[in-house]
This record gives sequence, C-alpha cells and structure tokens, in this order.
Amino acid sequence: MSNKKLVIAISSRALFDLQAAHDIFERDGVDAYCQYQIEHESEVLGKGVAFPLVQKLLKLNEAAADKFQVEVILLSRNSADTGLRVFNSIEHYGLNIVRAAFSGGNMPYRYVRPFGAHLFLSADPEDVRAALDSGLAAATILPSKAKDCDDALVRIAFDGDAVLFSDEAEQVYQKSGLAEFEATEKAAAEKPLPGGPFKDFLAALHNIQSYYPAKTSPIRTALVTARCAPTHERVIKTLRAWDIRIDEALFLGGRPKGEFLAAYGADLFVDDQQGHCDVASEFVLTGHVPNGVSNNKNKA
Repeated sequence: MSNKKLVIAISSRALFDLQAAHDIFERDGVDAYCQYQIEHESEVLGKGVAFPLVQKLLKLNEAAADKFQVEVILLSRNSADTGLRVFNSIEHYGLNIVRAAFSGGNMPYRYVRPFGAHLFLSADPEDVRAALDSGLAAATILPSKAKDCDDALVRIAFDGDAVLFSDEAEQVYQKSGLAEFEATEKAAAEKPLPGGPFKDFLAALHNIQSYYPAKTSPIRTALVTARCAPTHERVIKTLRAWDIRIDEALFLGGRPKGEFLAAYGADLFVDDQQGHCDVASEFVLTGHVPNGVSNNKNKA
C-alpha cells in the first residue's frame, strides 16, 4: 500500500440510513429483510450519520493533486443481492466508492486488513470489538445531533488513554485513584506511553500532513483528553518520541468534552469512555472505542 494513501473502511449502516430495514431484520428475520431490500432497491437510501465525514474525506482528493489519495471502502453484512440498493445509493450521491465487501451476514471486519484500511467505522459494536481485538483501529459510530460543517478542512479529534495510547495509565487510575495516577505519570514523564489502537491511524494522518506546511494542511488533528497538569508532560513527550505531529491539545481535567469539540469543529471524535461519547455525540460525530480497562468489565 502506498504511503500516500489513506484508506477508511465504513459499514453501510454508518454511511446510510438503514434503520427501517434493520428494524425489519430485528423483528422479522433475515428473509424478510432480504425481501424488503430487493423490493426497495431502486429507492435511494437517506444519508447516514457518517455520510458528511465520508463526503468530506473523498473531496480531499480534488485538491490533493499527486500528494496523496483518500479511499473509502464499503464493508457490509448484506449479501451482494441485498447490497445492490447500497451501491445504487452510492451512485446517486456521486460518491467515489468502488471497492466493497458484502459478507452475507458474517462479520465484515475480516476484510479491513486485506484492503489496507487504516480505520474501520461501523454501527455494529460486535464488529468493532472484533476488529479491535484483531489489532485494528475501529470505532462504533453513535447516533448524533451534529450539524454538517461546510468548510473543506477535515478535523479529527482523539482521546488519549486507551485510544492513541495504551490504557496502562487508566488502569492505575481505576485501581488506585487520582493521586496515584498523577504521581505515577509524573514519575514516568520521560518514558513514552505504549501505542493504543489508533496510533497507526494518527501516523497515517500525520504522513499526509507532512506533504504540506502546517497552516495549509487539509487535515487537522487534536488530542482532547481528561488529563491535566502534571500528567500532561508524558503525553506530549510520547508524541514527540513517536515523531507524530498533533495540531491542538486540550487538557480538560475532567471537564465535559462536547462544547470543546464543537468549538474545535471536529468532523470525528473517538473515545473509549461511553459516558464521554454520549456527551460528545450531542455536538459532533462520535465513535466509541470499546478498548481497555473501562470496557473490559463490560465484556460478556
């Protein structure tokens, strides 16, 4: 895979509004779902919650010249037969999506790695957790009240612990409390944190940014974390050790993140804490990353 290409895999339910069909599947089963999709395959699907993000990402190609390319791959549990409606809708909206995997009811995350995708966004938490367990960057896209942003700049925001970084510090916090967390992180300030599931995705964004001066990059990144001083230093020095640029860093000390993300103008925010995600989704498109100690207790 060329290092000039950013590849995003997205599920059909994140890209389009398939709620009516999904309700039929949940209520009446797969056969009724298939019949419904085939009967309505000429009807264009409404835009899903992640549609504006995908549209923005694909539009980056118009101004990229030969610097880089963004590709969006569709992954779906539909069969090829029932997925025809999805491709018809892609064509209707003029989205340049030409590669897809229709897995016929099986988990489609298995095709993320063969397609060379840096990120998988899905409306199905089961698929997302399986992808994360396989070492892939993945997030469950939540219903959102976010308004579309009309400018061309793509802004992506990340939580830190258990997302960009491992959850080793979060484990200390949950086991021993805030005071021990702060003392441990201050003592380890010179020791870079291990990478989390989204480190490689951030690195891919940084690679694209490296083709531009900082002020003219079409992609902007932000760290939005509940950390504050004195635990900020280890995070900053970790990114420095990785030689990865991040444009903005918000150390909120536990403040709710939603209004800050709205002020930043995030097109996508990812966080491991369900509570943070629920608040953020009122303001911006949000993906829950079911990774780390905060989510392990919820595993069956």
